[in-house]
Order: sequence, then C-alpha cells, then structure tokens
Amino acid sequence: MARRPQDIAIPDQSGRLAVVTGSNSGIGFETARRLALAGAEVVLAVRDSAKGEAAAERIRQDAPDAAVSVAALDLSSLDSVAGFAATLAERGTPVDLLVNNAGVMAVPTRHSTADGFELQFGTNYLGHFALTARLLPLLRAAKAPRVVTVSSLAAHPGRIDFRNLNAERRYSAWDAYSRSKLADLMFALELDRRSARHGWGILSNAAHPGFTRTNLTRSGPTLGRAPGSFNLNEWSTRVPGIFQDPALGALPSLVAATSARAVGGGYYGPDGLGGLTGLPTTARIPFQARNATTAARLWAVSEQLTAVSFTS
Repeated sequence: MARRPQDIAIPDQSGRLAVVTGSNSGIGFETARRLALAGAEVVLAVRDSAKGEAAAERIRQDAPDAAVSVAALDLSSLDSVAGFAATLAERGTPVDLLVNNAGVMAVPTRHSTADGFELQFGTNYLGHFALTARLLPLLRAAKAPRVVTVSSLAAHPGRIDFRNLNAERRYSAWDAYSRSKLADLMFALELDRRSARHGWGILSNAAHPGFTRTNLTRSGPTLGRAPGSFNLNEWSTRVPGIFQDPALGALPSLVAATSARAVGGGYYGPDGLGGLTGLPTTARIPFQARNATTAARLWAVSEQLTAVSFTS
C-alpha cells in the first residue's frame, strides 16, 4: 500500500486551468506544485506577489516546462476579490479547478477585514464565497469543473451563530476559526446541491489536512502578539506523530480535486487516528454541517454581506 505522498498518483491534468488560493507556501503550495507536475496550468492566487513569484520559481525547478503564473488576491478585501476575478474574466479562459485553500488561524484578538468582517470569517469563508461567485461563469464554461474548499478538523466543534457571525458580541480565537471552517464545509456542500439543482455542472467537495505543520499554525496565533510568544510549529515537534508535513497535508485536497472517485458533496482527509495524519480517505462530516436549512440561510446572509450573488 502506498504510504508516501509521491506514491499517490495525480491523474493527467493537461489542458486544465487551476486556481489555487494561498499557494505560496504550505498546503496550497504543495497542491499547486503537484497539479503543475501533472500538467495543469496553475494560477497562484496570493496576497504577497513576491512570495508568489518565489513559489512559482520553486515549482519551475521541479518542472521547467510548468505553466505557472502569479496573481494578486487578498481574500480579506472584497475589492481585491473582484479585481482578481475581473482579470481572469478578461482572459476568458474557463477555470477547470478552483481550490479555496487560503486562510488565517486562531488570531488571538479580534481583527477586521477591509470590509469590516471579523478577520477569520471574512478571509477564510466570505472571501472564498465571493471569489467562487465571481468565477462562476468561468467555472460553468469548463468541461468538468470542480471547486474544492479546504475546511479543518476544527469545524467539528464549530457552530453557526447568526447573532455573532462576525464576533461582534464576543470573540474567541478558536471559536471564530471553527466557525469559519464550518462555514467553508457547509458552503462546499451547499454549492454542490445548488449546482445539481441549477445545472451548473460543478462538482463541489471539501477536504481537510489533518494536523499539518505550516505557516498557518505560526502566523495566525502570533498576530498582534510579541514575537516568540506562541509557536505551534515548535510545540508540534515535541509531540511526534500528531503533525505532518505539507506534502501529506495537501493530498486530501488533491484527491478531491482530481480523483475519478471523488464525489460532489464529498469530504476527504487523512486516514490516521482521529484524522490527524496519514493518507487521504473519506472524512466524517460533522452533523451540524449537514443541516441544509442552516446552509441555505448562511448562503443568503453571505450574499447580503458580500453583495455578490450566484446567478444561474
């Protein structure tokens, strides 16, 4: 049985255009790299263009002929989302694959996006919601489009509290993160339901990376704190077997994005104990994520908050 990242084959992606958010490092980078190695043209949608160019060069070192480009995208700004989508629309090439991967985790104090949303809910969820809506025409123009939205094990304790979506009444770093990742998962499932209902032809599913050691586990918890005050990556090295590297953490996203066995409304994660580490398998969907009534309400509220709608 395959037990290494390189043993998991990625089907040929030649002729497909993939957009991967947050792809300058970590899980997003490994997702983009494997897609490029499989022949896809990959757009690295990143907040920091310089880091994106460095990531693109690393991919070209592995695959000199890889078609990789960098485009600026700040998911904490709806104007940036609109500008990114407009640039792709001007190009006019159908988008075969959108991987909603970027995010921020466990910010210790409440921060706001450019549009006034709580940073984690606004970036991890609302930014990707608006991006997917704006790219809908390009996705529908593709032959067999897929949207993969990256959730987290943290979605399990999450709750959608419509009275406190933006943590204005009270703020807890991990509650806000869990809410955003639950919303991501519910969005993936609801997008697949609506695609089937309206004939959009989009296969939408979700993935989670287990406990993967990335910049996300360092940058979010230290935002607004003194350097060295918290380092989840350093802590993780003291507990062997709980965390894994990005090459493994990216595999559930890659299976969701490319496998012929991946299904709409599916959820994929590591196969190890508790879904923490391992190779990709079908993951358990939290019961609250299955609530279609709440998902529909969240969708409607999200359209109001972002002033972006999905048109059939």
